Amino acid sequence: MALPATTRVVRLTADPAGLPEPGHFAVVEEPLPAPGPGEVLVRNRAFLVFPGLRTLIGREAGGLPLPPIRPGDALFGPALGEVLTAPSDGPLRPGDLVTHMHGWREHAVADATAFTPVGAGLPDPVALLSPGVAAYGGLARTAGVREGDVVLVTGAAGAVGSLAGRVARLLGAARVIGTTGSPAKAARLTAEFGYDAVLVRGGRPFAEQLAGAAPDGIDVLLDTVGGEQLTAAAAAARPGARFALVGALSGQLAPDGRGGTAPTVLDGLPLIVKGVTLRGFRGADHPGLDAEWRERFGAWLRAGLISFPHTRIAGIDRAPAALRRLIDGDAFGALIV
Repeated sequence: MALPATTRVVRLTADPAGLPEPGHFAVVEEPLPAPGPGEVLVRNRAFLVFPGLRTLIGREAGGLPLPPIRPGDALFGPALGEVLTAPSDGPLRPGDLVTHMHGWREHAVADATAFTPVGAGLPDPVALLSPGVAAYGGLARTAGVREGDVVLVTGAAGAVGSLAGRVARLLGAARVIGTTGSPAKAARLTAEFGYDAVLVRGGRPFAEQLAGAAPDGIDVLLDTVGGEQLTAAAAAARPGARFALVGALSGQLAPDGRGGTAPTVLDGLPLIVKGVTLRGFRGADHPGLDAEWRERFGAWLRAGLISFPHTRIAGIDRAPAALRRLIDGDAFGALIV
C-alpha cells in the first residue's frame, strides 16, 4: 500500500488576546515523515476537543501535565486512529484501531508505546475519546459516592458532566442535581441523563436555586466549573460532604485572563466545622483507573444503562472553529472532530 506523502495539521498561528477564535489557527498541509525504527503510522479517524487547550494556549498556569502551546505549535489531544504501518516485531498490525494523544492532525507518527490498542468492549470505539473517566474517578474514588447521597454536578452538559449524572446514579446516589447555561440543555439532562433537577445560570441567584433543589444540603460535589458555583456548593455542604474538583471552566473559558486561574471565594470556618473535604482529581493518583473505567463503561453501554452524549463535527477543515464552539457552549456532551 502506498503511504501518504503529506498530511494536514492544525497549528496555532497567533497568540489570542482573549478567547481563541478560528482565525488564531490554521490547517496546514505538511510532508508526512516516514516511520522510523519502532515507530507506527496511524491515520486518525476522530479527536476530542477539550477546554484545557485554552489553558495550554494561554501558558499562564504552571505544573500542568501537558506542555504549553505556542504560536507555530500543533495542537494535540486524545484521538482514535487506524494503524497503517507498524513494526513487524511489535503488537500492532495494519488495520488495528488505537487511541493516542496526537489528535488535531490527519496522521500521526510516533513510537509504538504511544498507542493503546482498542479492545472490543465498547459498541462505538469513538466512545473511547470520552473524558468520562474524570466523572467516574471523581465520583467513585475522590468523593466516594455512597448509597443515598445527594450529588451536585456543575457543568452538567459538558463532556464530563453529561456522563456524571448516570454514573452517580449507578454508584448509588439518591438525588442528582446539575448546572448548565441553557434551559434546552437542562431539559435534556433531566429527560435523558439521570438528573433530578438542573439549575440554569443567569436566572435567580445560584445559591438560591441550589437551596431550592437541595433544601437539606448536598453530600457530594463533582465540580467542573469553580467560581460562584463552588462557593454556593460549599455553603450547601452537609456534615462530612466530599468535594471532587475536576475542572475550572469558570476561569478556563473566561474572556478576561488567559485561562490559567479560577478564583473562588470560600468560607473556611463552616468547612472545618462540617468536616468537608475538597480534593482535586488527578488520574495519575489512581493507577488502573483507566482500565477500570473502560470495563465498567463498556458494560454499562452494552446493558443500556448509560449512553455517550457527544457532538460530532465532520472534517479537519472545520476543526479551527471547534474550540470556539466549545467555549460558546454550542455543543452537548463531548465535542469530537
